[in-house]
Amino acid sequence: MSETRFDPAHLPQDGFARLTAVMASLRAPAGGCPWDREQTLATLRAYLVEESYELLDAIDALGPAGHALPADAPFAADPTAVAHFREELGDVLLQIAFQSRIAEEMGWFTADDVARGIADKMVRRHPHVFATAEPEHHETSAQVLDAWEQRKRQDGKGALDGVPRNLPALLRGQRMGEKAARIGFDWPNVTTVLAKVDEELLELREALQAGDKTHIAEELGDLLFALTSLARHAGVDAEQAARGTLDKFTRRFSHVEQGVEARHGKAYRASLDELERLWQEAKALERR
Repeated sequence: MSETRFDPAHLPQDGFARLTAVMASLRAPAGGCPWDREQTLATLRAYLVEESYELLDAIDALGPAGHALPADAPFAADPTAVAHFREELGDVLLQIAFQSRIAEEMGWFTADDVARGIADKMVRRHPHVFATAEPEHHETSAQVLDAWEQRKRQDGKGALDGVPRNLPALLRGQRMGEKAARIGFDWPNVTTVLAKVDEELLELREALQAGDKTHIAEELGDLLFALTSLARHAGVDAEQAARGTLDKFTRRFSHVEQGVEARHGKAYRASLDELERLWQEAKALERR
């Protein structure tokens, strides 16, 4: 008995329709891929997270082009970085198509329903762009965001709804602060946020002196949350700032490791004085 195979020539040419057809073939009971058939919404969680972070890395690799606006077009960018960005977008889109296919098999909805649903929501929440019975006019992005939040509340959504619990903590904290600020729950300026940071730092010092780990964890969390508000008021992305520092630490620590190995071999444990000297050397090299 011959093995069932799918002819790629019979796949649709339209990009999204082609992707969903490929996904249906991979999940087909006869002729599909055993690995793809075994996947569930739960098993795909890790892949969605991984692909999303790879996409973020691809955006970073675009350099200044990642910050360009339509008014800057055409904007020259490294063709290799652009090709990588497109590929990583596709990997994320595959995860959407994959999970939509599972939902279709469950009898819940299709990938087309997903696309149509988000398109309809964008139309509904942008009456200043699309013709409606009561057109709105907004001159600034701040006015657009205010109207967006009002429509979310009309849809029964809370101010903090839509901020996933599984976001990295610093990113989640900054996004929650942004959303709370849109309904007026915010400090008036950077100076008042700095005062809050000082207050939380003092409370953390007191918790450390008391030695209660539960209290220490609570106060440390309060301090980190206050710092995300400070980042927001300063116009800085807290998550990116932390990532930048971690990248910097990685570069400098690599220099320290290489210095120790060059002088003493891999098995040697250098003194703290020597490690500090190599660390300062790494900092000086970066400055130059």
